[in-house]
Amino acid sequence: MQNLPNIEKTQNSSRKKQIPSVMLEIFQTILMAAALYFVVDVVIDRVEVFNVSMEPTVVQGEVIFVNKLAYRLGDVDRGDIVTFHYPDDPEVDYIKRAIGLPGDEVKISDENVFINGIEIDEPYLNNVTIDESTWIVPEDMYFVMGDNRQNSVDSRAWGFVPEDDLIGKALAVYWPITHIRILKHVDIFP
Repeated sequence: MQNLPNIEKTQNSSRKKQIPSVMLEIFQTILMAAALYFVVDVVIDRVEVFNVSMEPTVVQGEVIFVNKLAYRLGDVDRGDIVTFHYPDDPEVDYIKRAIGLPGDEVKISDENVFINGIEIDEPYLNNVTIDESTWIVPEDMYFVMGDNRQNSVDSRAWGFVPEDDLIGKALAVYWPITHIRILKHVDIFP
């Protein structure tokens, strides 16, 4: 009978040691989840599309993942879907397609777009480009247009996007679930 009280003391002592251990495990798990969230947040932005300028590629109400490091570590390619701060109001973010790079001549003529004299292939267009004009893209600037050309206010109206205003490259649509897809790069030169 003397052994019973010793067993109870050992069990109680063991339980008391387990409680701080469980609390430590929970705290570590929460800390790791928060750290992972902030690491992902540094690299990936989540952007909701509020207008129709990129239809049919990206439609109003979809939410996309944007790689915020893409243009810090690499270059913009013609045909990339880019997000950026609107040059006339940096509090507003836009999504468009990069058409002209620094030094390019962008010309719109007879419903076609030419870069440096070469007609580009634009299978993603919702409608034709009806403007007639020519632009030379300055250093550290980009010429962007929406895929829904007749319903897009873009570089044709307000000019070029400074490199410093670029946020990142659109990667994928993740919401709504029925619209999930990768946003593939389109090589616009035939």
